[in-house]
Amino acid sequence: MSIESILTMLNHLEKLHKSLLRLSNDKTELLKSGDIDGIDQLLKEEQAHLAAIVQMDQKRVHAVKQYITEQGSSVLAEPTMTQLIELANEPDKEPLAEARERLLHAIHELKRQNELNQQMTYQSLQFVNLSLDMIRPRPENVNYTKNEVRGQSPGAKPKLSSFDSQA
Repeated sequence: MSIESILTMLNHLEKLHKSLLRLSNDKTELLKSGDIDGIDQLLKEEQAHLAAIVQMDQKRVHAVKQYITEQGSSVLAEPTMTQLIELANEPDKEPLAEARERLLHAIHELKRQNELNQQMTYQSLQFVNLSLDMIRPRPENVNYTKNEVRGQSPGAKPKLSSFDSQA
């Protein structure tokens, strides 16, 4: 396996992550506008992107393992980019490090945007729950208890009348 094919895979992974970042930015706007149908469609597109990213990453891991094996080194179960860069020939180290940094930058931006979307979704759910709580009555407050109808507070001892007679 050549470094060129691994670099191509890394560049493709970066493009997929940037595309997913654009979708995440679009999701933010849809969350702001409350477009549920748009969010539903966008989630389907995100799932397709995620499947492509997983597939491309599996190919990358396989290619890195093959390259490390060809270099005569032992391969970890999940070889890292750092290990690959250390084993690469001198002219290949810099392009690999640059591709790694670009991919990491795209991943961090995506993570930041997803955290924002998660916070917005959580706040929207809190608002919906608050609205529902205001509209629907609480079960414990719907009816008076027998003691409350008689003028006694719950948990209080029954009052004895001052005139207690037997006939």
